[in-house]
Amino acid sequence: MSTNRRIVQQRPDGDWEVRKPGSDRASAVTPTQSAGIDRARDILAGDGGGELQIRGLNGQIRAQDTIDPGNDPRSSKG
Repeated sequence: MSTNRRIVQQRPDGDWEVRKPGSDRASAVTPTQSAGIDRARDILAGDGGGELQIRGLNGQIRAQDTIDPGNDPRSSKG
């Protein structure tokens, strides 16, 4: 089963994009990382839940979260 996933990362122009892995285009473009995270949460919640991955300015994974009703493999919150 494929996991519904979105990545929030910075674009070369300084804006932040919400992207589905393997897609050619961003699902959304926002001026701030915070706005990108909020938009990604909305997209995932409307699409049945899934995994949210947030990348920092250096491109490395900074945080991950499961958006309900996704399937969280960890039993702890966070």
